[in-house]
Amino acid sequence: MVDSSVDSSQSIRRSSPRGPYIAIVTDRTANLLIRGAMLFSVGVFLALVLNLLQIQRNVTLFPPDVISSVFSSAWWVPPCCGTASALIGLLYPCVDSRLGEPHQLKREWSSVMRCVAVFVGINHASAKVDFANNVQLSLTLAALSIGLWWTFDRSRSGFGLGVGIALLATLATQLLVYNGVFQYTSPDFLYIRSWLPCIFFAGVITMGNIGRQLAMYESKVIQEKMHQD
Repeated sequence: MVDSSVDSSQSIRRSSPRGPYIAIVTDRTANLLIRGAMLFSVGVFLALVLNLLQIQRNVTLFPPDVISSVFSSAWWVPPCCGTASALIGLLYPCVDSRLGEPHQLKREWSSVMRCVAVFVGINHASAKVDFANNVQLSLTLAALSIGLWWTFDRSRSGFGLGVGIALLATLATQLLVYNGVFQYTSPDFLYIRSWLPCIFFAGVITMGNIGRQLAMYESKVIQEKMHQD
């Protein structure tokens, strides 16, 4: 009787959290919300910066009645981009675990930051560099986007998700332009710019890498806490 009571008390002591910090770290729901909030913030920030580049080049035009943000963009653009970034960043590590296809490249924050820098550079090129025609611009951005995937991802799941989400995002953009929510100054493919899927693809790969890195860091912290317990 004494031994059984001692064992039960020890098991209760081991299962009980040692403090609020460990409880939060080991709570998967809380970790998911924290990762989602971080990805949302990154998506909003990148949307504001990249949209400013496009407006400076007069690539996009918004009607006067929907211009309400500090960067002359419709108010709904940053939240939509932030929500999409959170969903993409949470989806990538989930698909990796489901398919059993771990990321083969070395994961580190410096690599993720370089990926973000290349993505911003691709957007900057689309807004600042003068090309002879839209076909040349589209082919150049396609090559740069695939190069970004090859350099920082190289996974089949990453490429498939990137292509699929880019096509869906392009279709959604086309519907918005068709309904007069905003417009492009020189559309060359069904109301939109032909190079837009390349930008979406590069953005998906970038947010997917950020999401994978956050998931890996979360897993590392949980393992360290479990070893400490």
